[in-house]
Amino acid sequence: MNVSESDGVEPARRKAGQRRSPAPLNAGRSRNMKANRRSDTKPEVALRRALHRLGFRYRKDHRLDLPAGVRVRPDIVFTRRKVAVFVDGCFWHVCPEHGREPTRNEWYWTPKLRRNIERDRLADAALGEAGWRVVRIWEHEDVQSAVGKVREVVEHGFDTKEGV
Repeated sequence: MNVSESDGVEPARRKAGQRRSPAPLNAGRSRNMKANRRSDTKPEVALRRALHRLGFRYRKDHRLDLPAGVRVRPDIVFTRRKVAVFVDGCFWHVCPEHGREPTRNEWYWTPKLRRNIERDRLADAALGEAGWRVVRIWEHEDVQSAVGKVREVVEHGFDTKEGV
């Protein structure tokens, strides 16, 4: 079976002229989508700056090869404390507060966003099984509250309350 390496769809099964992704609505939309970054987003940079200002040291965009065979690339990683921080975009990770169903090209976006959610759950489970703590921050969250969440887990994440 001859499978295209780029998208896993057999060339014979792809209809003539069919694209892997929808055609852009216009040049402005195309420019906007190309400008979306995988790392170093504004909310992520703001969180990193605030954490660094407080004296926290971390790795950014650090790939973790987990024993389950899963590769994960958190936005911020505290390797000694085994804490992985993800700053999730409201659209890309379907925020319950701001996420919305796409109105154009639903055939493309709905399954893509669903796969993002499934990948997030798989990453969380694999990290948990490997002994890591996971912190997920939404891009709309206030920087100080995000710092508080991260700080709590980094400083007290593995504290036990035995004997209390």
